[in-house]
Amino acid sequence: MNFQAKPSRMIAEKTPIQPVPPTAAPHIRIVESTDIFRGQTEIMIRHEGVIYRMKITRQGKLILNK
Repeated sequence: MNFQAKPSRMIAEKTPIQPVPPTAAPHIRIVESTDIFRGQTEIMIRHEGVIYRMKITRQGKLILNK
């Protein structure tokens, strides 16, 4: 018997997708954490009468607790 090798992969044709035009994003204010913490590692934030605690971890990440 004589077997012929078949291609190991198939190539599918894809229809090109048109890029979506960028929409105008609203202006979002960026605040530096150094401006908020001012050398501290923990601050308290009052939001709608509720106090939240924001803390900088040893790894430099932020945690927000109620």
